[in-house]
Amino acid sequence: MHLDRSSGILLHPTSLPNGVLDEHAYRFVDWLAAAGQSWWQVLPLGPPDEAGSPYASPSAFAGSPALLAEPDAPVSADEAASFRERHAYWIDDWVAFGGSLDDQVRFDREWRALHAYAAERGVRLFGDMPIYVAPGGADHRAHPGFFRAGEVAGVPPDAFSDDGQLWHSPVYDWPAMRAGGYRWWIERFRRALDLVDLTRIDHFRGFVSYWAVPEGDETAAGGRWRRGPGAALFRAVEAALGPLPVVAEDLGVITEPVRRLRDELGFPGMVVLQFGVGGDDPDSPHLPANAREQSIVYTGTHDNDTTVGWWRSLPAEHRARSGLDPADPAWSLLELAWRSRGALAIAPLQDVLRLGSEARMNLPGTDEGNWSWRFDAGDLTADLAERLRDLTKAADRV
Repeated sequence: MHLDRSSGILLHPTSLPNGVLDEHAYRFVDWLAAAGQSWWQVLPLGPPDEAGSPYASPSAFAGSPALLAEPDAPVSADEAASFRERHAYWIDDWVAFGGSLDDQVRFDREWRALHAYAAERGVRLFGDMPIYVAPGGADHRAHPGFFRAGEVAGVPPDAFSDDGQLWHSPVYDWPAMRAGGYRWWIERFRRALDLVDLTRIDHFRGFVSYWAVPEGDETAAGGRWRRGPGAALFRAVEAALGPLPVVAEDLGVITEPVRRLRDELGFPGMVVLQFGVGGDDPDSPHLPANAREQSIVYTGTHDNDTTVGWWRSLPAEHRARSGLDPADPAWSLLELAWRSRGALAIAPLQDVLRLGSEARMNLPGTDEGNWSWRFDAGDLTADLAERLRDLTKAADRV
């Protein structure tokens, strides 16, 4: 796919003032349009786990009922029957798991109305697809043959954790997926691209090789790399659905085979300025000067600290090398992203609002205190929209 030069803001709907798809969601779209932004990026839209994480949902297909502005709105028999027909592949599995058909009709109704409203104002929706599903969730129960027994997913030790990250998610039995014509993945992409205009595939490197940890281990350090499906999966999906508007989350332990697969498929990758700016590696892919044109340049992601929090944690020598304005590091980093050669620039709303670590969305490897931040309705001022629009115009992203 080819990204046009544009920009947008990362904000999960749970971070709206009321955490649901009510009038504040529509006012946020209005503010984005006034600020010259072309994209609203969200996190996965499925029901979260008990810790609030949308990356460990019990369904790879269902929308989260917790996002509903009108959870008691009536659903007609005709609406329910139409939804069940259109989503026959997965909806009965979700209902058998204990999910509500009517809630999915309501979610579909509310999300489509918001999507249409955004499209009318030139704002496109950018989604996120976790690579894995929750253990014991609807998909795991309905299709046990698609998953390997005795191993769970994670990542090896990295910058976020000395022990790696143990996700506990079941890992896929890729030969079984291939034997089934990758149907589950085709339907998963069909559902995702029915809801958004562009989607990020989380942990893209896992399609080349993935970290499998023996079930029962207390950390991810004892895992091993296993081979993923490579291009075959995506070719099967493309054959069924056509060209895929997909971004590869190519962060973490990235090898040359991962880069080759990303480029072979024509997927843009990611640049996270917090990983490069102020560092001592001039070849870092996370420096603005090294960003590829077909990439998404972020100040930080939902897994990073806010830029103000990140700045406060930097050693003095890193701050000195960064070239950022010490009086306003968040906006300085945002300007670097917007003026970079990357086709799409994205910043979390927290950085636009210049908030500190108290507004951090997620700290990987921890189970408490995440996913709960919300902005206040009065934060989105006309002056802030005008300032962001002026930068967006100057950076040729309107």
